[in-house]
Amino acid sequence: MDSPHKGATGLQRLINATRYSLAGLGEAVRRETAFQQELLLAALLVPLALWWGDDGTERALMIGSLVLVLIVELVNSAIEATVDRVSLDAHPLAKRAKDLGSAAVMLALGNVGLVRLLVLLD
Repeated sequence: MDSPHKGATGLQRLINATRYSLAGLGEAVRRETAFQQELLLAALLVPLALWWGDDGTERALMIGSLVLVLIVELVNSAIEATVDRVSLDAHPLAKRAKDLGSAAVMLALGNVGLVRLLVLLD
């Protein structure tokens, strides 16, 4: 069964989706400390990627790895908000969901370091 919240089609659906996405980014920038820290990291490392990268591929890999961190952090924050919405009680499955999301962010951050190292060693 389709969701009753998905009534718009065509251009209106695109406009709505854009509005919802920008609202989500705004929430992350205003309320999610980890996202703020990773955004600051990206703001510092993107200029370095533009300087260190010898070509577009290297620059894209370094910047793309940073964008991946932001994406994973948004998904992790969504998981945490959903778990907290369901219940604030301590539960092993809630802990597991949050820990898995955190592990995904950790791997994405490790990927930033690995990509940078490989580009710089090349």
